[in-house]
Amino acid sequence: MNVLDRLAETVAARRDADPETSWTARLLAEGPAKCAEKFGEEAVEAIIAAAQGDRDGLAAEAADVLFHLVVMLESRGVKLADVLAELERREGTSGVAEKAARRG
Repeated sequence: MNVLDRLAETVAARRDADPETSWTARLLAEGPAKCAEKFGEEAVEAIIAAAQGDRDGLAAEAADVLFHLVVMLESRGVKLADVLAELERREGTSGVAEKAARRG
């Protein structure tokens, strides 16, 4: 099991934790819109770090993005495994061809 799978399991397990003691439980208790907002905030911070050439900052912000993505997925009942399966389905397909197929 890789670190993202373990993270997804931990996030799912924290759904019913005390929001006073768990940041994950607090986000999930606030609902999908709040989870999406936090994901967006972290994505912007990653963009800023990338634009500024801050490699260490980008690595840290990217970790935050992945965490908040998993929380956002959990808030809507989407499993990380479903996202990974979609990536596998796209593997080996050029981005241009994949995007054109979505328009189809």
